[in-house]
Amino acid sequence: MQLGMVGLGRMGGNLVRRLARQGHECVVFDRNPAAVAALAGEHIRGAADLADLAGKLGRPRAVWVMLPAGEITEQTVAELGRLLEPGDTIVDGGNAFFQDDVRRAGEMKEKGIHYLDCGTSGGVWGLERGYCLMIGGTAEAVDRLDPIFSALAPGQGAIPKTPRREARDPRVERGYLHCGPSGAGHFVKMVHNGIEYGMMQAFAEGFEILKKASSPHIPEERRYLFDLADVAEVWRRGSVVSSWLLDLTSAALAEDPALSKYSGFVEDSGEGRWTINTAIEEAVPADVLSAALYARFRSRDREGTANKLLSAMRHAFGGHVEPKA
Repeated sequence: MQLGMVGLGRMGGNLVRRLARQGHECVVFDRNPAAVAALAGEHIRGAADLADLAGKLGRPRAVWVMLPAGEITEQTVAELGRLLEPGDTIVDGGNAFFQDDVRRAGEMKEKGIHYLDCGTSGGVWGLERGYCLMIGGTAEAVDRLDPIFSALAPGQGAIPKTPRREARDPRVERGYLHCGPSGAGHFVKMVHNGIEYGMMQAFAEGFEILKKASSPHIPEERRYLFDLADVAEVWRRGSVVSSWLLDLTSAALAEDPALSKYSGFVEDSGEGRWTINTAIEEAVPADVLSAALYARFRSRDREGTANKLLSAMRHAFGGHVEPKA
């Protein structure tokens, strides 16, 4: 099958490579000509701009947009809406806000163009492992692009079948799901990323507790000097908390036990905030996900006013003096 790809960063480039490996034809564009040139080869043709990309695709055309959420995606989808024709399909595979998808799908529907939102999870490992895909839009458009989704997804692999799923959608066991109408794919991916924040924070806090078990203020008979890399590794084997995130944690600690390459400044890419805002709208308590998001905010504020004020108040009401650094 043929697909246009706009955006050849870490994710977009590997999506194209995985499709080309399985014989799909890709026409690719990126604002950086070097990124296009680096990919061009068997089953992959470069395009000079969006108009050139649209012209090189056979009808009905399908174009996958893999760009950061926000204005760049907004502009790209709008321009594709002017270049494509009724029956063509736009797929937004980035991390867009689901409410934007609902609006954009409505705008494209007026032109007769299908619009799919596709939450894409797999990161830099997706080329080899495959991508978990969460898709929103019409069944007609999803079904037409099934060969693309099937090629990108990981497949069943060695994961055992879940009992009593015989009557359910078999695509789910291969790693991709039609979640519902427009916006549903990115809604599911949004919550996925919110959960990811919570899981990562739980591991981070747990390993911090293990590390601080040797602190001088702990009574000597209860001090423990744990090898964090070994703890992570043993948890990978038969433990209830084993997971891919733990696999990555174990690898990071084995390579650099002091994590000396990292400052502890933790960004958030938007989905965590959207998850919390949606939870508020639905009146759903999301204690863990909220705390994980706030922990990321705190990581960026080393000299923050809040902590200084806390220290000032303690000094004012109780004469508490900060320990010297």
